[in-house]
Amino acid sequence: MHITKQAWKSKNGKTYYTVLLRESFREEGRVKKRTIANLKNCSEKDVAAIEFALRHKDSLDSLISRSSIHTKQGKSFGAVWAVYQIAQRLGIQEALGDTFQGKLALWQVIGRVIDQGSRLSAVRLASAHACEILGFTRGFNEDDLYENLSWVTENQDSIEDRLFQQRARNHTKPPELFLYDVTSSYFEGDKNELAAYGYNRDRKKGKKQVVMGLLCDEEGTPLSAELFKGNTQDPQTFSSQIRKATKRFGCTRATFVGDRGMIKAGQIEILDDAAFHYITAITKPQIETLLKAGTLNLDLFDTEICEVASENVRYIYRKNPWRAEEIAATRQSKCSICQQLITEQNLYLKEHPRAGTATALKKINQKIKTFKIGGWVSATVKDRILELKIDEAQLYQEAVLDGCYVIKTDLPGQMADKQTIHDRYKDLALVENAFRTCKTAHLELRPIYVRTEAHTRAHALIVMLSYMVLRELRQMWKSIDMTVEEGIEQLKTVCTMEVSISGKCFWNIPEPRKEIKNLLECSAVKLPATLPYVNLKVVTKKKLVHKRK
Repeated sequence: MHITKQAWKSKNGKTYYTVLLRESFREEGRVKKRTIANLKNCSEKDVAAIEFALRHKDSLDSLISRSSIHTKQGKSFGAVWAVYQIAQRLGIQEALGDTFQGKLALWQVIGRVIDQGSRLSAVRLASAHACEILGFTRGFNEDDLYENLSWVTENQDSIEDRLFQQRARNHTKPPELFLYDVTSSYFEGDKNELAAYGYNRDRKKGKKQVVMGLLCDEEGTPLSAELFKGNTQDPQTFSSQIRKATKRFGCTRATFVGDRGMIKAGQIEILDDAAFHYITAITKPQIETLLKAGTLNLDLFDTEICEVASENVRYIYRKNPWRAEEIAATRQSKCSICQQLITEQNLYLKEHPRAGTATALKKINQKIKTFKIGGWVSATVKDRILELKIDEAQLYQEAVLDGCYVIKTDLPGQMADKQTIHDRYKDLALVENAFRTCKTAHLELRPIYVRTEAHTRAHALIVMLSYMVLRELRQMWKSIDMTVEEGIEQLKTVCTMEVSISGKCFWNIPEPRKEIKNLLECSAVKLPATLPYVNLKVVTKKKLVHKRK
């Protein structure tokens, strides 16, 4: 193998050069040559290096002093690189910007996906993971991240707007259907500025909370996260979502999907003013009212979807037999627990003649009240024997609507048929899944380690952006027998190799093992072979040793 250089003059008198990498071989007793590569785009130094390597190809090891090469393990790289690439693909990096504050916000998103915790823990995470790939020009500490939360809140509208514009580039038309729901997240302390007592969806009595609203498109992709004080009722959060759709996102026609506690008469009026439509559900008392008025027919509640229209409102209704069986089983379980308690109390009264029956009866009635079955169950006492009585007529009335539900909409029939309306309402499960992921699963919205209103709002937006990355990874890894959490743990094991040759350093990326290659291929992420060495100082101001005794 050798290099040949040729020069020739063209008709206009200019001289051109060609540098070829060629090799000689023998074929049928004759020596032939063939070109392996054209090196005309290589610099003179590159060509000289290739010539040098070819001349000494049998003794390259002896030319390099092994004592001048030093290697050591670098920072964890795989998880940061994969999440960073996904964030770029989703437009999160573009939405946050290339400023120092934008990069800090992006690191908070990446850190939230990789490992949840406080701003202090995010700094510790940066010291062990290759956050340098984000392009930081200087280090940071926890104070910088807290200041960054204020920046995120100040720029939240513009960040969400840029994300929406990114979505518009990937879709032919703006969303015509929005999924909206709220949840709450409780606090262990009471110093947060948004914390207040309210309806606690986590069933944590005596805990202050904050209310979070999540607005998604028809595919379940988050568009906006908004926090409200903990005592804010669901309908009160709704009008701001309509303003976002009209004024910020520029939607002229849209349908909002919300549950039965979200879209009520007042919200329907606001939607009418904006020329928007709605899809919601109605409560059991409302269903009973429609049955009494003859608008709905109880006999038509079936597994098949039925529809009836009344005063420009369409009602889509059906009965879910599995849900009906589940409700009946729960009711029977409550009744069995009460019966078991009565048996225990009767035994106690028998063994303790001086015990009063009033106390035992009070315990039974308290259990009935707790289970909310007093409409058809009652406890009586006769001759110091307690007995549980069931009103069969009331039980029938209680169970007649088990598994029945009614969806309400003002969408005209030519815009969406009954099956479409039914399916779109069921899509609210996408928002509920987002809440489960953000609150109790991988992302852990709580515990919230911040107190000010601005920091709390920014924390919620960071969690939303992290959920977008996690959702994308879950979709791309659905064919892999591994959870997203397990996949990220696998990627964490890919570390850089810090190589130093004669005092010059660079990061070498080792070839990953088979399982990690599969994760990267499914994510459409490629690891670089090398990276320039960056000595970034990321340290915490607070030290754990100061808190240890």
